Amino acid sequence: MPLHPVLLEKLNAGLVPAMPTAFTRRDARLPQVAGKVHAVIGMRRAGKTTFLRQLQSERQAALAPERAVYVSFDDDRLADLPLAQLDLLLEEYYRNFPPWRGREVVHWFLDEVQLVTGWERFVRRVLDNERVEMVVSGSSARLLSREVHTSLRGRGMETVIRPFSFREFLRHRGEEPEKPVRRWTAAGRSLIEKRFREYLVEGGFPEAQGLPAGLRVELLQGYVDTLLLRDVVERYGVTQAAALRWLVRQCLRNPAGLMSVHRLYQDLKAQGHGVAKDALHAMLGHLVDAFLLITVPLSTESERRRNSNPRKIYPADPGLIGAFDRSGRANLGHALETVVLNELERRKAEAGYVKTSEGFEVDFHARFPAGSEILLQVCADPSDPQVAERELRALEAARRDYPKAGRKLLVLGREHDLVVRTTNVAVQPAYEWLLGEDEA
Repeated sequence: MPLHPVLLEKLNAGLVPAMPTAFTRRDARLPQVAGKVHAVIGMRRAGKTTFLRQLQSERQAALAPERAVYVSFDDDRLADLPLAQLDLLLEEYYRNFPPWRGREVVHWFLDEVQLVTGWERFVRRVLDNERVEMVVSGSSARLLSREVHTSLRGRGMETVIRPFSFREFLRHRGEEPEKPVRRWTAAGRSLIEKRFREYLVEGGFPEAQGLPAGLRVELLQGYVDTLLLRDVVERYGVTQAAALRWLVRQCLRNPAGLMSVHRLYQDLKAQGHGVAKDALHAMLGHLVDAFLLITVPLSTESERRRNSNPRKIYPADPGLIGAFDRSGRANLGHALETVVLNELERRKAEAGYVKTSEGFEVDFHARFPAGSEILLQVCADPSDPQVAERELRALEAARRDYPKAGRKLLVLGREHDLVVRTTNVAVQPAYEWLLGEDEA
């Protein structure tokens, strides 16, 4: 059996050095663990393919260019490609570059490889028998987080690619600050503040950058429609598509709110949608698996309390809020919370919200991999003394339950100068925290 001509064409094209100037460098990095298959996952259109090309460019710059190979299987001409073709692809490569076999590590970047049935068996075998680094990526329709571990039998390490962080948003525009915060000029800070307000509205999807508002909304709505069709309806055989779309609109139009499946069930029932509660739970789980939504539980050591209390729902990107809420309401506060949560996710923190015995609520209690923890309260407009006092009081009350956690009030901009400072709570513009290098 000869190698498929389209696959041969892609192999030859994938050996050409990538152009690093063609994409914005991402901050995500593969875990430095030997002998693992690296699975790059995330929501559709967040930049997974670009990330693979970034990694290839880095490897080619450091090594012989032909030791970093990129191959995409997202081509209708490769439909129903038999598994044996992957082995032929490998052999064709080593026929062209025999000195590398068994001597030097060859870096393979296989995009949308999940379209080839049985790909995981090939990847595991090659990892065991060749000197290779394997990086695979695919749409969340067929390459979910839990399936990485199942199909690769403990050999997989995942890296999640999300829409641009605020730092990447600035980098995309050539405006990433080169100096630490304390050395910013007044003009530089003003530019950062301007861009931050734009980021809260536009979000971080790469293709949406710089688009007029109308086109951006159409693009982001199209992303969600495709996700619902490909990653939920087709994948799980969901038949109640109208109820699913209603659920998504409710979640995206009301971010940072407490989500009660019982209340959603009652609302759907009132509108004539006969959806069982179990089906609603399943739909929400599918949307989280597809990286469209993030759920935040109550922060507690009690598993029973965590499961019995409602969760807060956030979108994967602040731009999705405005794309689905066309009421004209100001959503800066909710967008700010969404940005903070997504940054906590990037920093691999375990986040929950806090409810104190006095009834106060703190937006996030976050535990970081190194063991530190922090209480974060988000406030878009603390200029009202009563609002500021309420937010600070909540942080003070939460300290009794989390005495080891640092406390911080994140605000939109320099309005923090109007907040009455306390000796125990740090007040900081959110953009400074986002651009900072400290874990918390």
